Amino acid sequence: MSDTASTRAIRNTPDRPLAAAPDLLSSLAPLLAAWVPRQRWFAGKGRLITGFSLVSATELLPCTADGTPGILQLLVRAQQAAPPNRATVAGDCYQLLLGVHPALPPQLAPAVIGRPAGGPLRGRSVYDALLDNRLCGLLLERLRVPGRIGALRFDREEGLDIPSGLPARPIATEQSNSSIVYGDSFILKVFRRIAPGINPDLELPRALADAKCARVPAPVAWFEAEAAEADGEPTTLGVLQPYLPGSADGWQLALNALSVRADFTSSARALGHATAEVHTALAQTLPTTELHRPQLAAIAARMTGRLEATARAVPLLQPYCPRLREAFDALAGIGGDGRGWAAQRIHGDLHLGQTLRSADEGRWSLIDFEGEPARPLVERRRPQPALRDVAAMLRSFDYAARSGPGGGDPWSLEWARRTRDAYCQGYAEAGGLDPRSAPELMRAYETDKAVYEVLYEARHRPDWLPVPMAAIRRLAAGA
Repeated sequence: MSDTASTRAIRNTPDRPLAAAPDLLSSLAPLLAAWVPRQRWFAGKGRLITGFSLVSATELLPCTADGTPGILQLLVRAQQAAPPNRATVAGDCYQLLLGVHPALPPQLAPAVIGRPAGGPLRGRSVYDALLDNRLCGLLLERLRVPGRIGALRFDREEGLDIPSGLPARPIATEQSNSSIVYGDSFILKVFRRIAPGINPDLELPRALADAKCARVPAPVAWFEAEAAEADGEPTTLGVLQPYLPGSADGWQLALNALSVRADFTSSARALGHATAEVHTALAQTLPTTELHRPQLAAIAARMTGRLEATARAVPLLQPYCPRLREAFDALAGIGGDGRGWAAQRIHGDLHLGQTLRSADEGRWSLIDFEGEPARPLVERRRPQPALRDVAAMLRSFDYAARSGPGGGDPWSLEWARRTRDAYCQGYAEAGGLDPRSAPELMRAYETDKAVYEVLYEARHRPDWLPVPMAAIRRLAAGA
């Protein structure tokens, strides 16, 4: 979809005078240019913002000057300087939920974006509304009642109760999105980087709920921007799901086990069971396909392209490229005997941090089905081999072993080997294809994931770069 079509597909007709003010964005732009690049969810790190264009504006709560706060929802496209070797680049679209207050209380000082010098919000404080517990509470009230504001639509599952007045608290540790917990009942994920279409984090959990799969919390309510075309899909902006209090995420559980040198194989085996159950339910509920040599060759070509682009951005990777390409060449060749590989909808970004284990039953759940946010939405919604998720989880066990208390010492690496094997065993026992029976597929997907990790760490957490580079060396050696 072209940039113009993308904008048209999620365009919203303003329904209040403030949202329609022609100088609204121009008055906010200097403040946003300083604030947006500092946010964890901003994807354009390292490139100068040259301007913004307004995709939509909606007053969710009137922004009056009478002393009460308002909420302004914006979709803006950030125009940026093109990276090296590219003449142009399409700007990413971001969702901003801005609080507007005549006199901001001191406790909200960390949320301040600034005071516009002109325009319809002149002299008023503009701040991140998702750091204001009161405004977050009002957002939940809006989700309780299906309906429209302008071209924004709020919807919910029938027969599910959303109590009023639940206390709101933002989750401080954020990555590509923002989340708010309401009491001990619900969690709202607000998507920040927006692409036209249904987000997999709404689509897949709803499909799993239809399949009666209890491994994934089912969506309760959501909001979206309606498509401009009659046959177009709405654009998902936020999803409310049950909160699982008392559950611990798999990443922290793994690090805890490593810190006391405890075995983790039984937990990994049970997690393999849970993953296979989710994959089976997705395959039963959503369309599947079969990949043959041309499709596998195309997947391998995209992997090779990502490898070459990453090597240009991270020269440390370059010496390993010839051997890493061998994994992708092997993937391209496995369809030569006419055999096909099943492809289906998958999680798309599975790792220990996307899993929760209940404290009472020790039952695993999978969360966050958005997929890798850096990849295009159309790619994230494409059927893929289920073993791609398995390979990603194996990388996560390796990450834990190398970044935990042992720091990749021999005991930690043996912990990773045994844990990876137990996860594969559990996956096969629960009806999934035994990952160990598809070495070419597994090596290609694990290599592709390690290359992704190299680029991510180089951009966001350089101190962590040795972790994926250790995997690169292992995979290049054919291990």
